[in-house]
Amino acid sequence: MKKVLLSVILSITAIIAFSQSSSNSKPSIQLIRNATLIIHYGGHKILVDPMLSPKGAFESWAGIAKNPTVDLKLPMQQITDSVDLVLVSHTHADHFDDAANKELSKSIKIINQPADKTFFSSRGYTNAETLEHKTKWENINIERVNGAHGSGKVLEMMGKTSGFILSATGLPTIYIMGDAIWTDHIKENIKRIKPDIIVVNSGGAQIKGFENVPIIMDEKQTMDLIASSGNAKVIAVHMDALDHCRTTRVSLGKEAAKNHVAKDKLVILKDTETFYLAN
Repeated sequence: MKKVLLSVILSITAIIAFSQSSSNSKPSIQLIRNATLIIHYGGHKILVDPMLSPKGAFESWAGIAKNPTVDLKLPMQQITDSVDLVLVSHTHADHFDDAANKELSKSIKIINQPADKTFFSSRGYTNAETLEHKTKWENINIERVNGAHGSGKVLEMMGKTSGFILSATGLPTIYIMGDAIWTDHIKENIKRIKPDIIVVNSGGAQIKGFENVPIIMDEKQTMDLIASSGNAKVIAVHMDALDHCRTTRVSLGKEAAKNHVAKDKLVILKDTETFYLAN
């Protein structure tokens, strides 16, 4: 009887594990925290902009609290296991931190912007590819586009940032905008690419001394983006994890409601929440 019971338990466990594995491999975008994403796409697990430090691991950027302001809600192993590709939009600590450098294998495949070529080579990564414009990795087309991480003097201070466009046969096209404000260049990209999904960093971040100059999109700029997004679904991230981000999930939701943005048009992801892509 005990053997039969044990066999039943093991069978149920195997079924649950298989079900979870199958679910997790469906085309999807999962927010881990801030701008860190796990994207299942074309049969691959892609990690985007890994900030993996515990709460309060590095300095305050607004004099309010140490960053990150919230802990990871998933075990590290669940985030980093079986990753096939890492996309890094730029190497500010909230997009690639010391914890990510420690946790990731030096042989893992990384795609990064030209401005960060030395960063990855100096840290011993042997499979980091500096992407100028376009490449095909496995069955996925990847295009890198520039973003503006602020304007005027602030843009000079913040340095280069990038976004990535993913496309593959039979799958929705995803435009990961990275740290960028709303510009004509972004608007042109959307018009040219006609993405199905746009992932926007909507935290309205500012730096001390330049509080009137957003370095990523805020509520108003996100509304401008939505107005020019065509048929794309807009997924908002990069909120409620850093002390210099002024836009929150609540404030963005209120702005969307004020502008009569449908809930199926703008998806404001919570940490660990998954959005499944329609084939």
